Amino acid sequence: MRFDVIVIGAGAAGMLCAAEAGLRGRHVLLVDHAEKIGERIRISGGGRCNFTNRETGPANYLSRNPHFCRSALARFTPADFVARVERHGIAYHERDHGQLFCDDSAQTIIDMLRRDCEAAGVRWAQPCAVEAVRRLDADGDGRFELDTRSGVFRAQSLVVASGGLAVPKLGATPFGYRLAEQFGLPVVPPMPALVPLALPPDALARLKPLSGVSVAAAASAPPDSPVFSENVLLTHRGLSGPAILQVSSYWQLQAAVGQRGGVLVDLLPGVDAAAWLAERQRSRTLLSNALAERLPKRFAQAWCALEGSDRPLDTYPLRSLRALGERLNAWPLMPSGTLGYAKAEVTLGGVDTDALSSKTMEARSVPGLYFVGEVVDVTGWLGGYNFQWAWSSGWVAGQFA
Repeated sequence: MRFDVIVIGAGAAGMLCAAEAGLRGRHVLLVDHAEKIGERIRISGGGRCNFTNRETGPANYLSRNPHFCRSALARFTPADFVARVERHGIAYHERDHGQLFCDDSAQTIIDMLRRDCEAAGVRWAQPCAVEAVRRLDADGDGRFELDTRSGVFRAQSLVVASGGLAVPKLGATPFGYRLAEQFGLPVVPPMPALVPLALPPDALARLKPLSGVSVAAAASAPPDSPVFSENVLLTHRGLSGPAILQVSSYWQLQAAVGQRGGVLVDLLPGVDAAAWLAERQRSRTLLSNALAERLPKRFAQAWCALEGSDRPLDTYPLRSLRALGERLNAWPLMPSGTLGYAKAEVTLGGVDTDALSSKTMEARSVPGLYFVGEVVDVTGWLGGYNFQWAWSSGWVAGQFA
């Protein structure tokens, strides 16, 4: 069977790309190996799908080429996707930091994308595993041939939207990376991103009293990471919470170049803790009780126990209070690794952007071959940014494939 365009992967990027290509009058086939489409969409945002972020910009993405995402994000913006959501009558709301969520189930986004595909005449092969891909000589029938469990398909253009390695229980595979390598495209080694961080056994033993405690804090991974001011959660395995997930991507990048350091947690963001404690040097209040004015009491007590000190403030020399304050604003923790793809939100790394056109998402050395979404070396922050990359890159490829 012959098509103009075959899209591999019926996730966020793949479905939007297929719909856009179909609207151009292209004969499109959408192929996916999974039993259910859009499962990553369905589970996102606690089941309500954080489908974009109003504040999206290139600075919210990690890539070996930080400028690569700029063109796609500028041509299909969060406002463009919101307009599509509104056109389908999907109710949504905004939370902190520009995050947009469905009022109802994330299924409404999946249904919207399916309707757009159907309206554009997209054909489906799903569930349908792709077993082999070949590039053909130009013969007028297609440049690519796919062997699948549903037959052999040919197409002039092939779009790979197969995703990364995160959440393997939903069917994540390295298919897209292997296909890129088959056609001679370099792949930046993938790693889990937006992922909880593990701590070594000795640290876990010391932090055990804090397991399950969440603190409004700020985290960073010096020297390159921004500071993320959100909750930090201590668990029986290490560190989690939104601020840690954000920092994890930068911590992983440092590992890739052999510069992995520690994570700094500011337990009193916006407060000069050294000055605050110094002002209270004459107080008879216990250190833990003073900290409990700004931190959960259980956390304050356990933190003082970790520091081996919990006396009335007036018994501390000024230099000691200042040193404690400095640790409160920059509490150093040294992770031993991550909790892996099973707990990761997304994949860091992927098809090297140097091998792709930022204007079309087409492989420079393989005409007609496109890569979009998470399979590409573009990774967003937590908060709807990765969905926006999926929409933007999928839309761009849909205009050219």
